[in-house]
Amino acid sequence: MDLSLLDRLRKENPVVLTVANLVTPMDVATGANLIGASPIMSAAKEEASDMVKLANAVTINLGTVSPSQFAEMRAVMDAANASQTPAVFDPIACNASSYRMDCAQELLGAYDWTVIRGNAGEIAALAGADWESRGIDAGQGDGDIVEITKKCAKKYHVIAVATGEIDVISDGENVAQIPFGSPLFTVHVGTGDMLSTIIAAFTGITNDFFTAAKTACLTFALAGQKAASHNASPRQWDQRFFDNLYIANAQTVNAWLKTVDA
Repeated sequence: MDLSLLDRLRKENPVVLTVANLVTPMDVATGANLIGASPIMSAAKEEASDMVKLANAVTINLGTVSPSQFAEMRAVMDAANASQTPAVFDPIACNASSYRMDCAQELLGAYDWTVIRGNAGEIAALAGADWESRGIDAGQGDGDIVEITKKCAKKYHVIAVATGEIDVISDGENVAQIPFGSPLFTVHVGTGDMLSTIIAAFTGITNDFFTAAKTACLTFALAGQKAASHNASPRQWDQRFFDNLYIANAQTVNAWLKTVDA
């Protein structure tokens, strides 16, 4: 990890363009803003090129994909690849319908990506591994999620991030695991969407994308775990989690890490 990236993120305030899941744009924008990024969202393919010119990184979220939004996704990625802007793909429920999977495969086949971030079921589906999942739920599988994540990274030439009880991050060879977090992440709809955009923010300030993904996941997981202290209710957890993103910096996260390791 490189916790100094947290302080650099707040100093540089990278702009992250997100083609959003229409269920969660407020939380995604708020989370990115709290940690030091500058979120921007767009719903028109006609402005894709101009928006990408403003952005240090982009996120494409498959959550509520429609034909019109898919056209925008392609326009954004045309511009992002042309300018070599880092791009994060969030393949929400890609295995829930043939339409979603077709969209995911078309985007992954046509463009260069920096990171794919999904739950275990989504990463397994993209890697071609057997896994039982349902909608946005990660589901269950007998496969080794570390090997599946490595396979996904190799297949698409990306940093693959499989989030869950333990987050697994791989570049196809190297693997990092983040054993922190809270079950309340699964109660608050949109935390995965938020993390994808926050990962994008970190890729916008460094060319070491593996370290960027690790640092984003560690910060996010620890913010959630610390928010769950004292038997917090889901509503209390929400507030504390957002507060923790707001105060997260190299010193704070290092202190959290020492506490949970103790």
